[in-house]
Formats: sequence, C-alpha cells, structure tokens
Amino acid sequence: MILLQTLSTDTLSAVDNLAMGATKDNIGLLDLLIKGGYMMIPLYLLFILAIFIFVERLITLNKASKTSSHLMDQVKVLVQSGQTEKAKIICAGEHTPVAKMIAKGIERIGSPLKNIEVAIENVGKIEIYKLEKNLNLLATVSGAAPMIGFLGTVAGMIQAFIAIAQEEGMVSPKLLSEGIYEAMITTAAGLVVGIIAYLGYNFLVSKVSKLVHNMEYSSIEFIDLLQDK
Repeated sequence: MILLQTLSTDTLSAVDNLAMGATKDNIGLLDLLIKGGYMMIPLYLLFILAIFIFVERLITLNKASKTSSHLMDQVKVLVQSGQTEKAKIICAGEHTPVAKMIAKGIERIGSPLKNIEVAIENVGKIEIYKLEKNLNLLATVSGAAPMIGFLGTVAGMIQAFIAIAQEEGMVSPKLLSEGIYEAMITTAAGLVVGIIAYLGYNFLVSKVSKLVHNMEYSSIEFIDLLQDK
C-alpha cells in the first residue's frame, strides 16, 4: 500500500509538472507575431496595403458593374427616334464605363462610323485603365511578401547562430530551438500575406475581365445599331 501511494503521489506530481510546463510554454498568436522581429514590420504594412487595395477596388468594380440592364434598349429606342439628347441624359445618369462609352458614341453620331468606333475605343481604354488601377501593386505585394518573409528567416537564423557561436561550452537546445522558431515566424507570415494578396488579385482580375467583356459587347451592339439606322 505504501508503495502504491508513493507511485500515485509521484505520478500526480509528474502530471502537475507537465501541466505547468505546457501552460508556461503556451504561446499565443500575438506573442508569435511579436517574436518575429523587425522584419515583421514591412509584412504588417504589406498586409494593410493589400487589404486596402482589395476593398477599394472591390467597391469601385461593384459600382462600375451596376449598369442598368435596360440601358441599351432605351438608347436604341431614343437613337432610332432621333432623341439623342435624351439618350445622352440617360447615359449620364448611369456613371458606369458602359454608359460613358455609349454617351461618347452618341456625341459622335453624324460622323463616319470609323470615327465613332475609335472614339468609343478610346473611352473604353481610359475606363479599363481606371478599373485596373493598383492591381499591379496588389500583384507586387503577393510576390514581395513571401520573399521578405524568407529574408527575415535568413536574418533570424544568422542571429541565432551568432548567439550560439558566442556561447561557451555546451549549446543549449532551448537556445537553438527558440532562435529557429522565431526566425521561421517571418516565413509563415510572409506566405500568409502573399497568399491573401494573390487570391485577392485573381478575384479582382476576374471581375475586371467580366466588365471588359460587357463593355466590348455593349460597344458592338451600339455600332450595330448605328449601322442599321
């Protein structure tokens, strides 16, 4: 009985020690981000920049895609009846790339068809440039963030090995492991920022492509209307 009590006491003591050690070694996400070092600062800035660009572009693209489904039908009826001024007013009330292109085409009615096509294309190019604004910057963030993360890891590893070289006698495994995991934090953070920026970039590019297709379709439809007039 005495032996069993002793074993039970030792077991409970070991469990308590393990629990205390697990609690002591439990590191939160915020602690990990802080331990990443000074190379985490540009990653924080890139993350904020990526989120800002994504939200701003998403709002802009959603506004640009809100062209009335009846716009071309109304323009067709008004142009065929000679009420071009009313057609311009309707287009001016839309504030979308498609409406601006059609409005420019209406302004050029009476000119050669080729001149009207060129005018519409020029407006379309300007509007596409506005839609794609800052997308290249978002793509740059998706590529730069992982590289900055790797650079932070290399810098952290160098610092860890310098600290190990300065140690006298046996190197502590704890010192080595802490230096390595702190260095690896920047790699993980860089990859997370890069993945988020990359997914956001491709999502926005797909929305821009859809808008450009709609712009091309609407311009062709308007030119066909003038040819039939």
